[in-house]
Amino acid sequence: MMQPMSTSALDRALTALPARYIGPGGAVAVLKDGEILARHSWGWSDLERRIPFTPETMFLVCSITKQFTCALMLDQHPDPIVLDADIAARMPLLANAPGITHLAHNQSGLRDYWASAMLCGAPVEGAFTEDDAQRLIARTASLHFTPGSRYAYCNQNFRLIGDVIAARADRPYAALLRERILAPAGMQTARIAADTAAVPGGTVGYEGTPESGFRPAVNTIIWTGDAGLAASLDDMIAWERHIDAHRDDPTSLYLRQSAPVHFTDGALAGYGYGLARMKLFGRDATGHGGGLRGWRSFRFYIPSERISIVVMFNHMTDPRAAALDVLAALLGETPTAPPAVSAPAWTGRYMEPETGLATRIEPAGEGKLRLHFGTGPDQLIASPTGAYTGGTNRLEATGDTVRMTRGVDNLATTLTPIAGTASHDISGIFHNAELDATLTIVASGGGVYGAFSGELGGGAMVPLLPYGPDIWLLPMPRALDSAAPGDWTLAFNRSPSGAIEGVTIGCWLARRIYFTARSG
Repeated sequence: MMQPMSTSALDRALTALPARYIGPGGAVAVLKDGEILARHSWGWSDLERRIPFTPETMFLVCSITKQFTCALMLDQHPDPIVLDADIAARMPLLANAPGITHLAHNQSGLRDYWASAMLCGAPVEGAFTEDDAQRLIARTASLHFTPGSRYAYCNQNFRLIGDVIAARADRPYAALLRERILAPAGMQTARIAADTAAVPGGTVGYEGTPESGFRPAVNTIIWTGDAGLAASLDDMIAWERHIDAHRDDPTSLYLRQSAPVHFTDGALAGYGYGLARMKLFGRDATGHGGGLRGWRSFRFYIPSERISIVVMFNHMTDPRAAALDVLAALLGETPTAPPAVSAPAWTGRYMEPETGLATRIEPAGEGKLRLHFGTGPDQLIASPTGAYTGGTNRLEATGDTVRMTRGVDNLATTLTPIAGTASHDISGIFHNAELDATLTIVASGGGVYGAFSGELGGGAMVPLLPYGPDIWLLPMPRALDSAAPGDWTLAFNRSPSGAIEGVTIGCWLARRIYFTARSG
């Protein structure tokens, strides 16, 4: 049963945010039944110029853009499969291209192009242009899973959708989005800001911590349908009111975007048409986060309660956690404390056999585990059955095996334990023909280092981390966009004589890419 809503508790939660999520500035909106309960902002949109962060401050909402791109797709093409051939034409080397709805549901099997760009030597603070994007997409000749069978976040899915919509209409994507989606929703100042180095209104995104200080984040990506929207808090309030006003309208684009989506095996998917499906304190919600270096945002709508919450930070703290703090205060909910149990004996190092990714399970305090598999760690809490769960993730030991279930990925698997030490005799030069990318590995004085290079440049040498026999990790804590690829798993294979023949490289965003050892 829902507890009575408390505006006084809400006020306390809102005023606690700046101290709990410390950074230059932020803004939060809370709506109930289409009406504004809170329109709150604090801090600075530019620390040096002392410009306040207000509800009118323009902000890069980044991947929240994806739902707007899908809304435009459904507006222009109610049956979007008519665009399947347009998608295939942009990847001429790919034999079995995914359909456009696979892209809209992040079930395409395409490897994320910002992750792949790092394999091609893209500098962390280097430019990533429209031409770079088109060339990298056109190189696609393989997938990392069969379309429709799995989920994997992939930014170019939505760039491709935006591009083909614009081409069919023979109009710029930005103009079409403004006319058909943003203006009707009353988002007066929202617009596509493709160049991340030039934020409308001059708002600055920051990296850093209170201990190290905050500094402007450098971004030089050109993006569009995947993450190109700039909007103020007031614009996002208009979007939330528009969603609620059309909640029962069978012609509502958002209602169609929120409808159930499935994988090809019939399993219910947790993502569709640019929207994540989630449970928040037991209530069904749809929403999305957004992030770039220096920018974090999160929004959701709970139809049963007619509640919307939007959080914007121009620094790199967790807007989802902040939104849940606000929601808990509004609903009078208290997060369940984890049980007082010790970490299980089966924490440690594993490999996931289908994806070929290193998977680490670590203690995270009493009754909690930390699972490293995706782009960031997931926290799981012990249950009475002995399993550990968090969201759609589940870990459970059965006999001598550990099972991992990730509902959002449609993946249920038995993890392979890893024991032993990694050999250091892996120096060499390795090449992938599809990306025309090269990995150089050098042993130096007891350390091992690796760097990628290709048409986008020569990446920096990074210390490799030993993981197990012929398995190393290449950490990449910073990348072009908000989510670093995480640790790249490097799994080397040897000939019968023991010589290194090649290495399979992957991360959650881009899996199973084989680099062949170059002779000599």
